[in-house]
Amino acid sequence: MRSRELARQVGVNTETLRYYERRGLLREPPRTDGGYRDYPSAAVDLLRFIKRAQQLGFTLDEVEELIRLDAGGPDNCDSARALAEIRRADLESRIADLLRMRDSLSELIATCERPRDDRSCPLLDAIEHRSIQ
Repeated sequence: MRSRELARQVGVNTETLRYYERRGLLREPPRTDGGYRDYPSAAVDLLRFIKRAQQLGFTLDEVEELIRLDAGGPDNCDSARALAEIRRADLESRIADLLRMRDSLSELIATCERPRDDRSCPLLDAIEHRSIQ
């Protein structure tokens, strides 16, 4: 399939395909007689894997490592496990940050429900103080 069709199916642009080729994530496909790239249908699955891994927070370097592992990595999966453990620790840290943010926003929302004279809104205070300076 041609670049445009592959890019459309996966939801990326054609420059992303070229970038992935340069990085070695995607093999450069053979060309048709007319000079067009002719990607195999397996490229769709690979690109979907790459995009899904990115959505889960993996960097392209980590995605590249996952692809290498899948293509014949160690039998005991130590590298894949180590990579997954790093990603899990990162996610746990992000979750803790998000929970703190949620709690702060809950406090802010609760403040808004108080009578006007009892309100103290850190967000509005911060905005007000910044605009005066």
